[in-house]
Amino acid sequence: MSLATPVRDRIESLLKEHRVVLFMKGTRHAPQCGFSAAVANILNDILPDYHTVNVLEDPEIREGIKEYGQWPTIPQLYVDGDLLGGADIVRQMFTSGELYTLFGVAPPDRTPPEITITDKAAEAIRQGTADASGLALHLEIGPNYQAGFQLAPAGATDIVAVSNGIEVHFDPSSATRAKGIVIDWVSTVQGEGLSLKFPGAVEIHALTVHQLKQRLEAGDITLIDVRPAEGLAAAAPLPQARLLDKEGYEALSALPKDTELAFICHHGISSRNVAERFVAHGFTKVYNVEGGMDAWAQYIDSSVPRY
Repeated sequence: MSLATPVRDRIESLLKEHRVVLFMKGTRHAPQCGFSAAVANILNDILPDYHTVNVLEDPEIREGIKEYGQWPTIPQLYVDGDLLGGADIVRQMFTSGELYTLFGVAPPDRTPPEITITDKAAEAIRQGTADASGLALHLEIGPNYQAGFQLAPAGATDIVAVSNGIEVHFDPSSATRAKGIVIDWVSTVQGEGLSLKFPGAVEIHALTVHQLKQRLEAGDITLIDVRPAEGLAAAAPLPQARLLDKEGYEALSALPKDTELAFICHHGISSRNVAERFVAHGFTKVYNVEGGMDAWAQYIDSSVPRY
């Protein structure tokens, strides 16, 4: 399949106009797939500015860039007109330090962070990785302090921290953000799992839907609905709610740090994850609405659809 000349010209024009171009799903501040988010997070840590092309808004470019570079997947990173690669290659170059050299940026501190893994968490990790021979536990902490564990092969340039006999592998930026964290095993109404507590972390308070109703009537709390577009379509947000999907992290995290924030989602799980990000950004009065919109529909307003 040959690439149509007008599409090729558009791509080449973009590459000539900008030194660094990331063809991705979404934008640098609002990625719409995990792989695009991974590359954008890396570039956000290294470069003050670069150009992005949201291929979801341009089907011609989405298919054309695959043909142009003979690379079948998105995202794709171009530097000085040349294809660097996709998420895996960019991540490898980032972890090894090659990406810093390419952009002329001072390399990061590679000192392993001091972390604490509680006895409960260490036991849970040992049990969960008992059959994961040859794989290492990786922890990635993004710019908004969203965090995720995964089992993957160890990399030769990983930054490795050890606590309670457990090795945790980091990329350079995650290692910096991980300094002083406590990894614990917690039980909540949503279930059990690993939890991260950052240095000086503020407790996230539980808020029932009845308490939320009272606070909204008093007008002394800011409610943030973190549900994606399909959730908002299934059950309309409360009139007082600000929408994360519409305003974005950057705008909402600019609120005064002493603003009392309540986060709500479908069942109260993803809202807690978002609340943790805002705590990591310095907010001191943070609440999670237990049970989410489903509990609101059950106990406060039966006209709200349950889905």
